[in-house]
Amino acid sequence: MQQISITANQAGQRLDKFLQKYFPQAGSGFLFKMLRKKNITLNGKKAQGNEILSEGDTVESFFSDETFRLFSGKDNLKNHNIGLDEYQKAYQTLTLIQIVYEDEHVIILNKPTGVLSQKADKKDISANEWLIGYLFSSKQLTEAEFQTFKPSVCNRLDRNTSGLLLCGKSLAGSQALSRILRDRTAHKFYRTVCKGVLKEKKTIQGYLSKNEKRNQVTVVDKLPASGKQSDEYAPICTIYEPIKSVGNFTLLEIELVTGKPHQIRAHLASIGHPIIGDTKYGDPQVNQRMKEQFSLQHQLLHAFRIQFPKESGALEQVSEKEIFAKLPEKFREIVRSLRLTEETERE
Repeated sequence: MQQISITANQAGQRLDKFLQKYFPQAGSGFLFKMLRKKNITLNGKKAQGNEILSEGDTVESFFSDETFRLFSGKDNLKNHNIGLDEYQKAYQTLTLIQIVYEDEHVIILNKPTGVLSQKADKKDISANEWLIGYLFSSKQLTEAEFQTFKPSVCNRLDRNTSGLLLCGKSLAGSQALSRILRDRTAHKFYRTVCKGVLKEKKTIQGYLSKNEKRNQVTVVDKLPASGKQSDEYAPICTIYEPIKSVGNFTLLEIELVTGKPHQIRAHLASIGHPIIGDTKYGDPQVNQRMKEQFSLQHQLLHAFRIQFPKESGALEQVSEKEIFAKLPEKFREIVRSLRLTEETERE
């Protein structure tokens, strides 16, 4: 018999989901059969598989040692170690990622431009792999825990958008972050420089449709009357507040109310105020000037701050806090050169 003691990072999930992670080489049909035959039990009793695990629970499996190693994947140590090497490589390679806040449940990163939040391709390395590599290196994550719980980035930024990434270090932290992002009780603010002069704070709304093949979105004020199904379009809401305008440029703070792909970039472009450097939705002449003057080759967009709601449990330590991510040096250089800075403005 083998005994598995449920840890805090394994609690809160269904027994059947836990078993599928713990025994990845065994099919779900086989695992349910083992539950029916009491070859797998929970706290010494027959289980159905839909039970929610609690910290301190004990899962018993009545397998031979050979079968246990086979179904848990422990006979394939070579491939297992190769998988772990990927996270160590990411941690050693992506050296510009900064930690701006950390507690036992949550870690908040400042992601530089050029780094993926999560993998787009199997060969990619991203902030998500960096996170796991960091937790292994700092001995905050064990291989046993990693088998059934994978810490993860909970929000996504485009590769060339910098700033705040919210990450769950524990299962409870991941679940809580996902919840406040989903119910929009966390308020996310971005900084950017756009073409043109904007004078007043404004809420803009519309509808967004994404072309998956081109990885490009379209924003319209109203749903098309014909030719397109309304379910192809998602409602979006963006709030912008000008900080300072000089010449033909405005430094903006933007609250992302809804969080759709490319929303800020496409929404601002749709009202005639594209972000500087944005080669997909921007103004080619402005972008050329920014490239020649500042070597800017991507959209100047930074996830600058987040306001947390009143929380308890896993998010108690960030309850009602405001977390900032320092602007990248390139961003600050451009803002200074365009005379868009204010003496009292936090950088």
